[in-house]
Amino acid sequence: MVSLYWNIGEYVSLQVNSNIWGKSVVKELSDFIQKKEPNVKGFSAQNIWRMKQFYETYKDNEKLAPLGREISWTHHKLIMPCQTAEEREFYIRLSIKERLSKRELERQMNSSYFERVMLSNAKLSPMLRELPQDIINTFKDTYVLELLNLPELHQESDLRKAIAQNITKFLLEFGRDFAFMGEEYPLQVGNQDFSIDLLFYNRSLNCMVAIELKIEKFKPEHLGQLNFYLEALDRDVKKEHENPSIGILLCKGKDDTVVEYAMSRNLSPALIADYKTKLPDKALLKERWEQIIESLKGEK
Repeated sequence: MVSLYWNIGEYVSLQVNSNIWGKSVVKELSDFIQKKEPNVKGFSAQNIWRMKQFYETYKDNEKLAPLGREISWTHHKLIMPCQTAEEREFYIRLSIKERLSKRELERQMNSSYFERVMLSNAKLSPMLRELPQDIINTFKDTYVLELLNLPELHQESDLRKAIAQNITKFLLEFGRDFAFMGEEYPLQVGNQDFSIDLLFYNRSLNCMVAIELKIEKFKPEHLGQLNFYLEALDRDVKKEHENPSIGILLCKGKDDTVVEYAMSRNLSPALIADYKTKLPDKALLKERWEQIIESLKGEK
């Protein structure tokens, strides 16, 4: 169906842009199709104009034109209004990779999924960039956990249990390449017992991902605990064919300057992210991402 809409969009675009047709002719075409094929839906005048927009949006992009045929028309109607080709490509690839339904894609876009991933990419530490696995577009600067219905005031145990008991919902936010290995995952080092809040395995990265939860703002001393767990995982749990483990400190908040200082000499592959229990301010995240783009341009 998407291919058909592409062909109709191309035809209408050529006719309208060459001044052969006007808006009234598009309406006549819609009426004609609906009269000839009353059981065929999706050919209102408004939808035919969308087909024209669809063709004109992707026709000059060699990467997106073939990719766009792999998702449904309802997905395209959500993605086309994105402001940049980069954002459209991101959501097309995300829809394909994660097999997102229309409702799930809408949630990801409303939660500023693109901006949060781009912010995380921009803040990757040198250690993370040197890993054998490519982690670009895998993690986020902020995780939105509104699907867990957590109250604003909660304990770390509440957060951990809510995630463990709602893995399907959590993986919509975290990514479907992640497989849950356990809550309070046990480790024994020397004669002492320890436990990781949440342990996952990522199939694409071929490594374990340890998550430590903090219901307070990030503090530099939190990193020591996470680094210790990563060392224990790689020494005692990791298999030979697997890549080095990655750690995430998921905090209630963070100061980006403090994070930058803390990570500058950190030798473990760790990320610092915060979490929200409600959908974030999309405009604010977009502004932060644009500021980073401008700062990167200034460094060149």
